Amino acid sequence: MTTLHYLVVAAALFVLGVIGVLTRRNVVIVLMSIELILNAVNLNLVAFSRMWGGLHGQVFAIFVVVDAAAEAAVGLGILIAFFRNKETINVDEIDLLKW
Repeated sequence: MTTLHYLVVAAALFVLGVIGVLTRRNVVIVLMSIELILNAVNLNLVAFSRMWGGLHGQVFAIFVVVDAAAEAAVGLGILIAFFRNKETINVDEIDLLKW
């Protein structure tokens, strides 16, 4: 497989993630779509790292994985707390910070 194959798969993942973020109203699905976007970035980082023979891309990919895990943990914690108070996880109904 060449780098182009990895880039095509990463582009497909990125597009699916963007479509999920823009079209869905469920917060869990939005978080999963963000994870798809981050995985597309990771795939690009590793593909370019392999192409140029360095380890920088792989190190950044590990950093992104750790960041995504922290984001998911905090996001799900906020989502559970919000669901306990409002009993909804619909993006349209989350207006807690509106005046």
